[in-house]
Amino acid sequence: MVTRFTDEFKAEAVRIALTSGLTRRQVANDLGVGFSTLSKWVQQDRNRPDKPAVQSDLEQELAELRRENRLLREERDILKKATQFFAERSK
Repeated sequence: MVTRFTDEFKAEAVRIALTSGLTRRQVANDLGVGFSTLSKWVQQDRNRPDKPAVQSDLEQELAELRRENRLLREERDILKKATQFFAERSK
């Protein structure tokens, strides 16, 4: 069975792949599409002649900020768990 995806779905998948900070494989699994399919969509998007270059700079900055945000959240969660661990241990 061949699944057809709308252009809007493809565009959103490409946006998520480029800006989420997740690997393409993770994004593909989350969206239920094949890794090679998502990679093809990303490549087609990059080769689009009407895509403004400024947008890609913004996408790169957004992806970097999202990665940093995710890292900071992970660090915060680790510190919360460590605090709980030592608080229980000191009782």
